[in-house]
Amino acid sequence: MRRLMAIILLFTACSAFSQDAFSTGEYFKFRIHYGIVNAGYATLEVKDAVKNGKRVHHVVGKGYTTGMTKFFFKVEDLYESYFDKASVKPYQFVRKINEGGYTKNQEGFFNRSNNTVTVNDYKKNTKKTFTVPGDVQDIVSTFYYLRNHPKVDKLEVGESINVDMFFDDEVTKFKLKFIGRENLKTKFGTMRAMIFRPYVQAGRVFKEEESLTVWISDDENKIPLRIKASLAVGSLKADLDEYKGLSHPLNKIN
Repeated sequence: MRRLMAIILLFTACSAFSQDAFSTGEYFKFRIHYGIVNAGYATLEVKDAVKNGKRVHHVVGKGYTTGMTKFFFKVEDLYESYFDKASVKPYQFVRKINEGGYTKNQEGFFNRSNNTVTVNDYKKNTKKTFTVPGDVQDIVSTFYYLRNHPKVDKLEVGESINVDMFFDDEVTKFKLKFIGRENLKTKFGTMRAMIFRPYVQAGRVFKEEESLTVWISDDENKIPLRIKASLAVGSLKADLDEYKGLSHPLNKIN
């Protein structure tokens, strides 16, 4: 389950694609289930900050196990991103995680004048600089960038959106495929939902490349409602449990 909570936490931010879909003060909390077990929670909050003399969005994401789960597999994850309010280009990211003893403590700084990112690894006591594309995102800013993406209303079933994303000291192509629409029952009522499938690397955690599925509210907010992951053993689900600070009224069927 290494990195699993972190990946689920960040896919909850994948509330893609509507202009002005989010603003300062937006907050989500997700309940994470492993089978019938309540495994933990993940939260995402949009705050205000100043970087390089400019007011920016500061997103703070946390993931943690609860109850008996934390005795078997303790998770305490912190992800942060500072990005431009207009372009959503990131200035800085923070990744501080502890997942069952697997730890990372990193901070990255983007230099837009020469298209590089400098990563300070405080665990390894190293400092490395990487060349990146001019439109690169970090793992958190990627999903907020997608929320305002102009292509979404033109997507046909089976089509995808690709983003250059810097993660784990390299640039990868993040791909999000549109699957279709359905009415989804949630604790807040039944909502029209858009269904997306993020492409992930198959391996020890996920069964295959398309093991994640994300349900997004089909309204102006485009908030994440549910995330499901098929694992090498069993499955994991995250459901929206609490929200506040939405930019638009939540559209419910009933």
